[in-house]
Formats: sequence, C-alpha cells, structure tokens
Amino acid sequence: MTMHTVDRIGASQLRRRITWDEIDPNYLKQLIQLAKVEDLAGAGLVQRPPYLGDVTTALMPPGHNAKAQLNAREACTLCGLHLVPKVLETYGPNCTFKTSLQDGAQLEAGAAIGYLSGPAETLLQAERIILNFLQHLSGIATCTAGYVNALENSQCALLDTRKTLPGYRVLQKYAFACGGGYNHRIGLFDRVMLKDNHLALMGLSQNPSRLADAVVAAKESGHGLAIQVEVDHLDQIDSVLAAGADIILLDNFSTGELHAAIKRIDGRALTEASGGIQLNRLAEMAQIDGLDFISTGAPIHQSQWIDIGLDWS
Repeated sequence: MTMHTVDRIGASQLRRRITWDEIDPNYLKQLIQLAKVEDLAGAGLVQRPPYLGDVTTALMPPGHNAKAQLNAREACTLCGLHLVPKVLETYGPNCTFKTSLQDGAQLEAGAAIGYLSGPAETLLQAERIILNFLQHLSGIATCTAGYVNALENSQCALLDTRKTLPGYRVLQKYAFACGGGYNHRIGLFDRVMLKDNHLALMGLSQNPSRLADAVVAAKESGHGLAIQVEVDHLDQIDSVLAAGADIILLDNFSTGELHAAIKRIDGRALTEASGGIQLNRLAEMAQIDGLDFISTGAPIHQSQWIDIGLDWS
C-alpha cells in the first residue's frame, strides 16, 4: 500500500476541555425541569399520581424564609456550582446562592461550599435536586482528579469516552474536565473514528486498500476532523499508517505491546491507549514514552457520589 502524505493533526489540538460557557442554557433548563417534574408530578410514570406537588412542605406555615449552608462532608473536587442558582430559579423566585468557590476547587472534608437563602418552601423542594447534581458531578470530578494525579509525571493526557448516561453527556464530560482530564469526541459528529466494527463491515481483511480509501475520503470531505483508526494487534499498524490516519487507537494492548506499537509508529501518528484501563495501571503506563493519550470511561461510569450536605441555619 502506498504511504499517503498528509498534514497531521497535533496532540495540542486534541487537548480540549468543555467549559461552562459552552453548555447550552436550554439543555440545562430542560434537565432541571425534568428533575422538578419527577419530584412533584411523577414524570416517567404511566399513571398520574393522586396528588401533585410537595405534600409534606404544604403542611408547613407559609411565608417563612430560611437560610442554609452547603457543606462538603468528605474531601472532593467540586463540580456543579453553576447549577445551583439555575435550580433555584426553576423552583421559585427570591432565592439567592452565594459562594466564593469555582468548579474544580479541591475541598477538604467539612469545607463550606456556599450559602442559600429564600422562601423555606422553595429551598426545601429544591434541596434534593441541588444535592443530586453536586454529588454526582463532584464524584466524577474527584475520581478523574485521582486518575490525572497518577499521570502527573507523564506527557500523556487523560481522555474520557462516550460511555456516559444518555441525556447527561455534556455535564458528565464537563465534570471530567473539572477533574483535570480532557474530552474525547463529544458525539459521532466531531471525529472520524474507524473502530473494529467499522473495519469489519468494510471488509478490510479481504481488501486492505479500503481503509486507505476511507481515510482519504474523510480528509477530502472538507470537515477538517481528526481521523482515528482502532487496531487490536501490531500487524495492523502499517496499513493504518499508510492510510494516513491522525491517531492510532491501541485497544487492549499490554504494556509491552504498547512499547512495541509506539516504536513501530515512530511519531508518524498520534497514539492512544484504551480498553478497560483502571487507576491501578496508570502509574505503569505513565512511563511509556511516546504515548500521547489514554482514554477511559471509568471516572464517569465507576465514580461514586460525594457526600455533600445542606444544613439549615
């Protein structure tokens, strides 16, 4: 196969993090509204609940204002602060939230996160939704920070995956970024990624030139997207390089195989390791010279919620 001469995408171009300003306010509004309707009207149930609204808070005297404090009950990397005022706005007017912290802050157990004030009925109804968002997103950020710290002496960047909860991808990837990781493709629209099933359907084993044709077609499409090809054994690397891929995804390679693959690639493409990578393997992988990226979904789908409490003044 003929080696194609191409302008390759650099590693720095793929080190990207979703920022809060990039998240669609309408998307956030819909998520919060759904959470509210779940709590107050049983959204998701076929049969309508016999009573709607907060039947417990309705028993309390009306017109009472209250103050509360959000506290981290365990050490964590904080994420989700911007959602707190948005939740309060959805539940009712005249509530305030004050904090001096930013998402990504490293907190010790017992640290104060922020202060809420407003009508007691609104705060009581919004309490659980606020905590759910903060606990979940801070859990992802905290777990990600642990993975990033394991790579602190390496030039290799930690990437997330598309293994996210449907409907919550952007928030979960934002939390991953707050933990110090970088975001892989957001969806099927922002990278050409030929994985094992694509290659099988292309009939690559019968006609290797089809891979080169697919890569060339992608480059000529005018989208300017990164082109990544997955390999699961060393013998596939030469044809992928010849096709002109920007990134070679080394799937389920042992550490020894990664060393051999990177030597074979010899800087002619970016390299990414993936496949069930857990925290206990990162210290070893950090020593692999020439490995550009490690992608893992574990900090998102295996993270634990952080214990964050709302305490009334």
